[in-house]
Amino acid sequence: MARERAQQHTRDALLDAADDEFDKGGWQKASLEAIAKRAGVTKQTLLRHFGSKDGLLLQALMRGGAQVLEQRWNAPAGDVEGAVDNLLDHYETWGERALRIGAWQSGPAMLAMLSKAARQVHYDWVEYAFAPWLEHLDGKGRARRRAALIALCDVQTWWILSHDLGLERSEVHAILTDLIERLIAEER
Repeated sequence: MARERAQQHTRDALLDAADDEFDKGGWQKASLEAIAKRAGVTKQTLLRHFGSKDGLLLQALMRGGAQVLEQRWNAPAGDVEGAVDNLLDHYETWGERALRIGAWQSGPAMLAMLSKAARQVHYDWVEYAFAPWLEHLDGKGRARRRAALIALCDVQTWWILSHDLGLERSEVHAILTDLIERLIAEER
């Protein structure tokens, strides 16, 4: 048991070090030696646990993805203000990382695949959070409303409002809530 706990501690330290490098935007330039050193282990230990830099990245992203899913699916379905709160909580924690992952769409195959999967999580969350305002629609009306909700709730929209325009969270919340409520009030 003690050995298993020690191995898990080492894996967690390596995943945390990988997350730190990724969050700083230096993943492409980061060396295995630097990541291992940050975790307090050797490069050989890193390789024994993850096989390669790509293996470490994949595991770090999978761990983060599980955390994202848990957080995002805590949104109350059918509650616009609750969904917007959940969305802003998520972007305040994960927004910069989501932007980096989104930029991988045209990158190497593995990264492009992860980017596509992250976008799908967002689409699925929109379907879940706004189900009461989508399920009675069909065809073009549903597709349009879904597309508008995806765009309104996108990380780029949050970034423009909160960073480019420098709006406070309460103002971003009010804008998104207002736009979403207007959209879902429309009959199609």
